[in-house]
Amino acid sequence: MIILITFVVLFALLFLRVPIAVATGSVGVLGLAYYQGWGAALSQLGSIASETVISYEFAVIPLFILMGNIVAKSGLAEELYAATYALIGHMRGGLAITTIGACGGFSTFCGSSFATAATMSKIAYPSMIRYGYSQEVATGVIAAGGTLGILIPPSIALVFYGIITETDIGQLFVAGVIPGLIGIVMYCLAIIVISYLKPGSCPSGEKATFKERFAAIRQLWAFTMLVSIVLGGIYFGFFSPTESAAVGVVGAIFLTFLRGKFDWQRMRDALEDSAVTSVSLIAILIGSLIFANLVNVSNFPYDVVDWIDSLGFGLLGVLFVIIAIYLLLGAVLESISMLLLTVPVFYPIVSSMGMDLIWFGIVVVVATEISLISPPVGLNCFVLKSVLPDVELKTIFKGVFPFVVADLFRLALIVLVPSISLILVQ
Repeated sequence: MIILITFVVLFALLFLRVPIAVATGSVGVLGLAYYQGWGAALSQLGSIASETVISYEFAVIPLFILMGNIVAKSGLAEELYAATYALIGHMRGGLAITTIGACGGFSTFCGSSFATAATMSKIAYPSMIRYGYSQEVATGVIAAGGTLGILIPPSIALVFYGIITETDIGQLFVAGVIPGLIGIVMYCLAIIVISYLKPGSCPSGEKATFKERFAAIRQLWAFTMLVSIVLGGIYFGFFSPTESAAVGVVGAIFLTFLRGKFDWQRMRDALEDSAVTSVSLIAILIGSLIFANLVNVSNFPYDVVDWIDSLGFGLLGVLFVIIAIYLLLGAVLESISMLLLTVPVFYPIVSSMGMDLIWFGIVVVVATEISLISPPVGLNCFVLKSVLPDVELKTIFKGVFPFVVADLFRLALIVLVPSISLILVQ
């Protein structure tokens, strides 16, 4: 009863728009004080805060954020879009597929669904409208493409999941590659279906010359090399995730310099943005870890396991309940906040039932992706609405519907065939 009251208080604070770090941290400390006394509660607050800040594993987060900011400010997103368009823009729906590809490429560095959606809406939306795409398709493609940032490595969501569950972050990154690529493929298939059902909404673009295509391939060399070094180093065991992030930062600076886009003002802006984002994420992580301690002290996960056993739910039944909860929570919580709030509750349950924690992490992140574009409150759709105020919200929701269906198929595939996520890890 006490822990249930705690959850009610927590969600009430979140509904009142209290910052999630403050809400989870204060509720966690109060709950721990009830169970263990004020001395133990405050001691845990201090130890969790200090251990998180000095953690070697946590260094991967500010480093990947810095890498993403350097790349973003170097104009690589525009180059990715132009190069991809030169290769496939002449196909029916080619400009939309270009946008999906550019979103996937940019999110590899950015790691943020919101930032990817906001950035690509400024780059891709005007071009799609200019070439005759409907607002519905243009906004749906960008909102859906933005969700790729939460799964495609290096994923901040997977880093947080790995820290909380003490799962190998490098293996999580490797496990996210195939599901991420499947997401891109399924989005492209959805666009092809739309282009045949509504040909007027997805017209063909101008066909690039052979010279323009060759120039586009050459333009992609920086992106391809940096991705290969960062992810290849992790996969083949040359770097730990933290070392790979550091190599990525150095590589991003070097490539920006080689391409003539480096200047000290851009570097300063990237450092400032990275510091602000990192401090915010550190605060959220500390608050969620304190709340996780409260959940464990209360034995709530084990009580839930006993309750589920009494209902006779099988492994898939439990998983579908958890997925449904994520889809519902996505209506009110941002993706990282949702993961940090729920993973401490769910992972002891699934671990005790014998689920693979790496596979479960991929399932959770994909479910979170879907919640970001699912009506009535897909937060990526609201990001687009804020960037494109002239577009009606119902238009955006209509546009993302085919991609929600595609994501549900992908999620079902990952759940029913776990080897999709684990084949590169084994």
